Amino acid sequence: MKKSDFHYHLPAELIAQAPLPERSASRMLVVPPGEAPLVDAQVRALGDWLRPGDLLVFNDTRVIPARLFGQKQTGGRVEILIERLLPGNEARAQVGASKPPKPGGRIALDAGGVAEVLGREGEFYHLRFHVDGALEAWLLEAGRLPLPPYIRRAPGRDDAERYQTVFAREVGAVAAPTAGLHFDDALLADLRARGIAFGHVTLHVGAGTFQPVREDDLHAHRMHSEWLNVGAGLVAQVRRTREAGGRVVAVGTTVVRALESAMRDGELQPFAGETRIFIFPGYRIRSVDALLTNFHLPESTLLMLVSAFAGRERILAAYAHAVQARYRFFSYGDAMLLFPQGP
Repeated sequence: MKKSDFHYHLPAELIAQAPLPERSASRMLVVPPGEAPLVDAQVRALGDWLRPGDLLVFNDTRVIPARLFGQKQTGGRVEILIERLLPGNEARAQVGASKPPKPGGRIALDAGGVAEVLGREGEFYHLRFHVDGALEAWLLEAGRLPLPPYIRRAPGRDDAERYQTVFAREVGAVAAPTAGLHFDDALLADLRARGIAFGHVTLHVGAGTFQPVREDDLHAHRMHSEWLNVGAGLVAQVRRTREAGGRVVAVGTTVVRALESAMRDGELQPFAGETRIFIFPGYRIRSVDALLTNFHLPESTLLMLVSAFAGRERILAAYAHAVQARYRFFSYGDAMLLFPQGP
């Protein structure tokens, strides 16, 4: 299977540049199993498609203000996008500069303090930050929110709240788990009242999620690494749900990646650590029964994942419908509710 098998045409004006005033006001394209017709709905009606006893699984990662600007000792301007916080005020980061900084180099940060270059591995640099206090706390004051590259504007005041889920708590992501952005307190209350349970995993979404697939042969693609935690409590919730005849519904592709990474011998097991799992058609997703997700970039690994779940032809037909019906795409856009193509 090739990267080009996942191309579709998207008019630029359908890329959402800002969120809607209400989180749950987004549209939701329902893709039922088999050949049943597509249904145009709204996210606030999600409960109509679920049953009492179903389990919604959310990613509770919290986005950090991970973008910084500074100046090299030679005077050149530098942009830093932190990919991963490390112990000792260190971080793994992407560094944009006219000439790559060398180990031992120091970057004077516009917000104060210095980033010292310790080394480089591929496209990522290992930096040590000499700042006041702990790096995580300092970033909350000094860093800028790293909106995705297809949002062609600077972050505004509202983005600090809207590019964060209402259940975000575990700090460490540099991109939001965007399917979760559709949930507000009113929708969560409605779902609870319908007898739908909630569970959480953590997967810290990295900057690699925006990296293009460079190899046309998918088997040659090397997936980026992300840290996750699937706890024993969530594993027990999933088992109770399945034993009672309920369904496990993933809120976002990051939840699918986390749960599939925690599968061992066909069973979900507690797991914390790194994953490089790459899911594309031919891979059978066993951990979830339905998936709420946003619309994804052409030829992206996320589009490949949802195609593995619901079928490539079915997904591309749904995307063609969404384009024709003028759905809003990507992080601040609309949603899809997907059911698997077969049992």
